[in-house]
Amino acid sequence: MKLTADIWVSAYLTRLRLSEIPAFVVQKGDATAGAVLIKLNTLDGQACCYQRSFDLMTGDRKWVVLSDGDEPDVDGSIAKQRGFDPDLWVIEVEDKQGRHLLDEPGLD
Repeated sequence: MKLTADIWVSAYLTRLRLSEIPAFVVQKGDATAGAVLIKLNTLDGQACCYQRSFDLMTGDRKWVVLSDGDEPDVDGSIAKQRGFDPDLWVIEVEDKQGRHLLDEPGLD
């Protein structure tokens, strides 16, 4: 069973909060089926944006890098995606250590 976007985002933000990793919703998307982008801001002028990818051959879901580098460039990439998809969620995670928890079980 697939979780709705708003429930997944809520659970993700809770996990981050429990790990004392600051995060916030930059753009609220469609509650049921909106795609989610995760921007990891390492607070040193660099950032990385992750999107969920679906492998048609295996059926697996995984998080892949959409864009990384200078934060303004990553923000531009996110803005472009928002232009294509008005239902898109954007979550910003701020962590100097680069933690995002997307590789933990249950977040794929």
